[in-house]
Amino acid sequence: MFNNNKEEYWENVHSKKSENEVSWFQKLPIDSIELIKSLNLNLDANIIDVGAGESRLVDNLIELGFSNIDVLDISKSAIEKAKQRLGKKSLWVNWIVSDINEFVPMKKYDLWHDRAAFHFLTSEKHIKNYISLASNYINDNGKFIVATFSSNGPNKCSGLDVIKYSKELIEKTFEDSFDINSHFISNHKTPFGTFQEFLFASFKKK
Repeated sequence: MFNNNKEEYWENVHSKKSENEVSWFQKLPIDSIELIKSLNLNLDANIIDVGAGESRLVDNLIELGFSNIDVLDISKSAIEKAKQRLGKKSLWVNWIVSDINEFVPMKKYDLWHDRAAFHFLTSEKHIKNYISLASNYINDNGKFIVATFSSNGPNKCSGLDVIKYSKELIEKTFEDSFDINSHFISNHKTPFGTFQEFLFASFKKK
């Protein structure tokens, strides 16, 4: 993913495949929804979904009444498909086409959500950049939810290498800026009938 053609790579994925033809598809992102509901955020909280692709989390955040939602993905095709799905409701969302490593936020966030983007960062430079970005642009006492492949998860996704995380490793990775609040393992059933084990972790800004 993180080479000179990463934008082209993900454009190819999202332009040629429908949302239920990729392994990470969820008709209802229940784990993320329940975690977010447990945080008791104000409905005007600033929320960003990082590496969202065509995720339906944004649909559910709107239904829950949240009014300040940013959706970020490197693929313009993914963003356009999500906007088309939402129709007029897409006007309620701030859509951002950007590589997370090149993203310059215009605000700070009360919730930073990332399901299946962080584990694609395999270089120390990109990991450190991500941690710094999240640390600098999550509000004091803000929340951070990250879901990665677990230690028992796949070694690759969409043909790309990933880093798998245990609870101990994910906690250590973010320990300088965040305290872990909760974590759990989730077995995601792909559209192809296979299973991928995810680690969900919820953090609070120090």
